[in-house]
Amino acid sequence: MKFAFVSGHPALDLVATVESRYDQPHDLLATPADLEQWIHACDELPGQVSAGAAALAAAHELREAIHQLALDRMHPRRYTPAALDTLNHAAAAPPPTVQLSDTGLHLTGDLPAALAQVARSAITLLADTDAHLKECGRPSCSRLYLDRSRGTRRTWCGMQACGNRVKAAAYRARKHATP
Repeated sequence: MKFAFVSGHPALDLVATVESRYDQPHDLLATPADLEQWIHACDELPGQVSAGAAALAAAHELREAIHQLALDRMHPRRYTPAALDTLNHAAAAPPPTVQLSDTGLHLTGDLPAALAQVARSAITLLADTDAHLKECGRPSCSRLYLDRSRGTRRTWCGMQACGNRVKAAAYRARKHATP
């Protein structure tokens, strides 16, 4: 399974594991093995963890809490209390262990430590008043992303998929409309 890490933040990349959230949702974390693969693919988390059904349920709960809180922040309103409780509870778990070697920085830990790392990074992101959170401008994409572009004018979650699709559709529409 291939995961796209284009949101600019690991917490938002976790939220993005539900594709087409508003149309026909597709959960990329359908099994514990999918969760293990996602964590392994995310550079900011411990590489090898093992997950079971309870861990997958905890990841789903954290993912939905982060999504709700990000929407709350994007549409200035009070944070949803249940989502805050879920996020804060996940962040309270022991974090991964950080180790330095000749090959660089390494994180080790179990699945609760990996989820704690995601929860802590989500808290940091949501508390950053200068962070520009946005939702992809492609109608069928529901990905949230951190806009770090100059002037915060980024429109799509990523140019490879969404940006190219929107631009190609606009080109075809112009081409078809021209006599």
